[in-house]
Amino acid sequence: MNKQTEYVSSGGIGVVGMLGIAFIVLKLTGAIDWSWWWVTVPFWGYSAITILVFVVLFTYYLIRDSKQ
Repeated sequence: MNKQTEYVSSGGIGVVGMLGIAFIVLKLTGAIDWSWWWVTVPFWGYSAITILVFVVLFTYYLIRDSKQ
């Protein structure tokens, strides 16, 4: 029996990407007067939150292990 596996890939930009593009268009057209840091948050925000969580957990485990 020959078994084939089918892989389904989700293509497209996604909600966060569309939000980021919308913010950029609004900034370039002058509709919003936000800093570029806030305009680009949809692109780097998840990475920053993930790094922050890892730093907090790493610090917690370092403090916990040093007390034992």
